[in-house]
Amino acid sequence: MDQDEALMALDNIVTQFNTYEDFLDSQITTVDLYYLEDESLARQLVELGYRGTGEIIKRADFEARKAAIEIARLAERTQKKALTSAGKDLKDNFLKALAVREEDNRNGKSVIFIRDKNSHGQEVSGYIDYAHRLKTQDFEVYFNGKRRLLPRPTDLSFYNWDSHTAVCNSTPNYQVIADNPEGLLFKYKRDRKILNVDPKAQPGDNSTRIPIQTDLYIQAIIFDHISRRKT
Repeated sequence: MDQDEALMALDNIVTQFNTYEDFLDSQITTVDLYYLEDESLARQLVELGYRGTGEIIKRADFEARKAAIEIARLAERTQKKALTSAGKDLKDNFLKALAVREEDNRNGKSVIFIRDKNSHGQEVSGYIDYAHRLKTQDFEVYFNGKRRLLPRPTDLSFYNWDSHTAVCNSTPNYQVIADNPEGLLFKYKRDRKILNVDPKAQPGDNSTRIPIQTDLYIQAIIFDHISRRKT
């Protein structure tokens, strides 16, 4: 199990149980209680790894992750900053599509495909994790029309058709699966569903592929993913 999967498994447990004692109780069987005749002792044995039906999690790890999740939830509730697209007079369909999705993509929902020419006249294309870009870049310049959103070598994927430069990068939301013989795939880390960007294939469970008619780019597509995992 890699670090991302281990953290995801810990998050599943932390969000399922209110306290560490509740988690320990879930690992205790009726047989344990019958022979031990002491609930506190049974909990101690589970905590030490001698008894239990599942994975061993230390109290400190459980409580630290619980606190981190609660802080993140509080921050999300209290820091409802205005959307970058709010109040903008958006003319192009692509910018309108981004504006509609901006709030949802604070938590990672959409992948954007863009194909066009860069400032050097070179044709480039790539897939952009919209949520990741929103967190790492000010979209004011895009929504006010001062710049165009283009793929970068730091995005999920980037290809320069003139120099034949090809780059792939996983993001906090998506894992790149580049060795698939049928083409590029992205795995959404929250629910581990696969997004297939092949135009001849279905995009995958809980995902949609929406071509955007736009005057800004040669080609633009938005893939939306709805996670079914409880948060």
